[in-house]
Amino acid sequence: MALKMQSIQTSLCALSTINKPTFNFLRKNANFRFTPLFSSSSSSLRTPMFCSCSGNSNDKYVLTTPLYYVNAPPHMGSAYTTIAADAIARFQRLLEKKVIFITGTDEHGEKIATAAAAAGSSPIEHCNYISQSYKMLWKELDISYDKFIRTTDPKHEAVVNEFYSRVLANGDIYRADYEGLYCVNCEEYKDKKELNADNCCPIHLKPCVDRKEDNYFFALSKYQKQLEDLLMQYPDFVQPASRLNEVQGWIKTGLKDFSISRAAVDWGINVPNDHNQTIYVWFDALLGYISALLEDEKQPSLQNAVASAWPASLHLIGKDILRFHAVYWPAMLMSAGLTLPNMVFGHGFLTKDGMKMGKSLGNTIEPNELVQKFGADAVRYFFLREVEFGSDGDYSEDRFINIVNAHLANTIGNLLNRTLGLLKKNSDSTLAFDSAIAGEGNSLKINVENLVEKANMHYQKLSLSSACEAVLEIANAGNVYMDERAPWSLFKQGGAAAEAAAKDLVVILEAMRIISIALSPVAPSLCRRIYSQLGYLNDEYIFLTWNDTKWGGLKAGHVMPEPKPVFARIELTVDADGLTPEPVKKTPKSKGKKAKAQNA
Repeated sequence: MALKMQSIQTSLCALSTINKPTFNFLRKNANFRFTPLFSSSSSSLRTPMFCSCSGNSNDKYVLTTPLYYVNAPPHMGSAYTTIAADAIARFQRLLEKKVIFITGTDEHGEKIATAAAAAGSSPIEHCNYISQSYKMLWKELDISYDKFIRTTDPKHEAVVNEFYSRVLANGDIYRADYEGLYCVNCEEYKDKKELNADNCCPIHLKPCVDRKEDNYFFALSKYQKQLEDLLMQYPDFVQPASRLNEVQGWIKTGLKDFSISRAAVDWGINVPNDHNQTIYVWFDALLGYISALLEDEKQPSLQNAVASAWPASLHLIGKDILRFHAVYWPAMLMSAGLTLPNMVFGHGFLTKDGMKMGKSLGNTIEPNELVQKFGADAVRYFFLREVEFGSDGDYSEDRFINIVNAHLANTIGNLLNRTLGLLKKNSDSTLAFDSAIAGEGNSLKINVENLVEKANMHYQKLSLSSACEAVLEIANAGNVYMDERAPWSLFKQGGAAAEAAAKDLVVILEAMRIISIALSPVAPSLCRRIYSQLGYLNDEYIFLTWNDTKWGGLKAGHVMPEPKPVFARIELTVDADGLTPEPVKKTPKSKGKKAKAQNA
């Protein structure tokens, strides 16, 4: 997929020859009265651009999460998106890409003003508090973002104003009356045919309200043919395939222009040519992906932001905001004459009791509580390993504990601990051979090399669950090898058998060294502890690359520290009433012989 993504960046210029459809402001299904701001002669179509020789070079990788809406504190859904984005960013850094990982908060709109009023605070006080809560959670989850953009930042407002003016100058903004069913939670007008019974939004399960406004509109329908051709020629622009099908279905039914301002909302960026209206949150927030790129010392302008690193390599989003990113956003960029991102990836929902988790539904899992109970590595690993990326996934605490204990504590952690215990007992914690020599003709070495290549391929394809599985298989293979070779018995025999046992330990510890790199995008703190237990410094860990997964890193004479468990099992305490109040972590004892590995 990485190669395909690069091909979009380097060769999509062919779309500059797309036929330009005619555009008529009067459409049959539109419920508005229009006042054009430009004559039809000024509203020429701009063709999409996908390549930029001076822009996003092959060694640069820009990825984004959504800018999270601050009407309430972060929930597990937003944490899941950010954990996945962080794993992708960390992997790309291992590939020695110049990563710019962007996240942030969307802080304008009707819901924000309402939430602030309900809390008895001003909108900006509310935004400051919730935005900070995101930053605190990202710190707890080991999120390594490079840019955190807030849409209340003055530099962002400057970019939005300039972008709006460019689209306006291209003849793609006009004024009109509109009446329709409006979902306050989506902040979007809905077609009646897409609503549930009683005009309820299918995402938020709340009734839409009838609303009539005099707003400014973006001429989305003008870009129907260009979007159709884009997705036909470059289907990897929207992934996974199920999301592409959704987007193509929306476009096929006919695109309608959408309102990009609100007359009744004060909390927002003023429309540049009409201060009685504020810019619609999506026409505001999407620009955060560009304004985040501004360097502090640079003048805040659209040109400076784009020149810094645009376009994005990947927009990572939940499927509920797919339409905004895969239809609205590329059309907006086409209108402004800007390069399109390489890919929009819409992952599935996390569910609880079979329902999507969301702030508006009131059934969220509190991510801070999960991290406090189980730690960041456990939370990150479970959701990336157990949810097939792109599909929906369900959470249960029992499943969580079983998976984390089996994979991280038993399969990985215990293998390392008992191997180091044997090394201490029989070799004074010192390696007797180079791993390159110990691994000559060794079946585990060959297996590890194949699995590392599989993990690399899966990471490249954003198949994060499969990448986790490939790395776990290295540990499984190490456990099998340990049991088959029984080095504790070989040491007792002495001579050539003891020498073979010493090689066996080196081979297993080399596999653990490779695991500490290959799993680091998913469980960075755990992998740092593994690397430390192998006798390396933190500074050495920081500068690791994927090339360091090549066999042969451990050298003869290398001394390992005192064995310490790298991941404690989670045990549930049961009280007199049979309840299980709080999980507690239980430190496993080091065992020279096999502690049977569990697999889920």
